[in-house]
Amino acid sequence: MSFDLVTSRDNPALVRLRKLTADGSAYRKTGSIWLEGDHLFRAALQRGWRPALAVLTEAAAQDAALTELASAAARAIVVPAALFKGLSGLESPAQIGAELSLPVAPAVEPAAASVVLDRLQDAGNVGAILRSAAAFGVRQVLALKGTAALWSPKVLRAGQGAHFGLRLIEGLAAEDLAALSLPLVATSSHTSRQLHQVALPQPCAWVMGHEGQGVSPALMARCALTVGIPQPGGEESLNVAAAAAICLYESHRQRG
Repeated sequence: MSFDLVTSRDNPALVRLRKLTADGSAYRKTGSIWLEGDHLFRAALQRGWRPALAVLTEAAAQDAALTELASAAARAIVVPAALFKGLSGLESPAQIGAELSLPVAPAVEPAAASVVLDRLQDAGNVGAILRSAAAFGVRQVLALKGTAALWSPKVLRAGQGAHFGLRLIEGLAAEDLAALSLPLVATSSHTSRQLHQVALPQPCAWVMGHEGQGVSPALMARCALTVGIPQPGGEESLNVAAAAAICLYESHRQRG
C-alpha cells in the first residue's frame, strides 16, 4: 500500500478528525470514531474491525511494524508530527491512529447479562467499567441519557479495546430497560445484604450510578435486589468503577 503525504491542516480528513478529538460526542454527527495509538488499532483489528483510514507520523512511516499495521486500513496517510499532535488528546501523542465507521447501534438483547450506566460523567470511569465488563464476560452495556459518550476518544482510551467485544447501546431512557427480561441489581449503603453473602440472580443487569448522586431513586425502585460492598477500612463509598469491578467479579465467581 502506498501512503499519501498530507501537509495541510485544512485537509478534509484532518479537519474531521480534529472535530472528533475536540468534541467527545462529535462521532454522533460524523458517523466515525478516532482511535489513537497502536494498541487500540490492533484491538480493533483482532475483533474484525477494519479502519477506513490510518494516520501515521513521518517517524512512524519509517517503522516497519507500524506501516504493516497501517496497511490493514482501507487508506493511509502520513502527516508531520505537528499535525498529528492536533489530533491527539495525550500529552505525549502516539505515532499512529485510525478512523473507523461508527457501528450501527444494536437492539437491546433481553436476556443478556448487562451493565446499566446511569448518568456516569467521568470518561475514565466509563471506560474502566467497559473494560471490567469485557473481562468478566458481560457483553452488553446500556448507557442512559446523561452518561459520558461511549465512543469518545477518552472513553475509548480508558476502555483499552473493550469496546470492540461489547454490545454498546447509549442514549436510553430508564423506561427502555423494560426490554430486559432479567432483574436489575444495584449497590446500596442502606442494606444489610452484603454482596458476598447473597445468591445473585444469573444473569442480571448491574446498575451503576452517577459518581456523586448514585443511582436515581426512580431506577433504584426498579431494582429487584440491592447489596452492599463490605468496606472494613471505614470509607464511606467506593469509586464507581472499582465497585463495578467487584460486583462483576462476584457475579462471575458465583456463575462458577
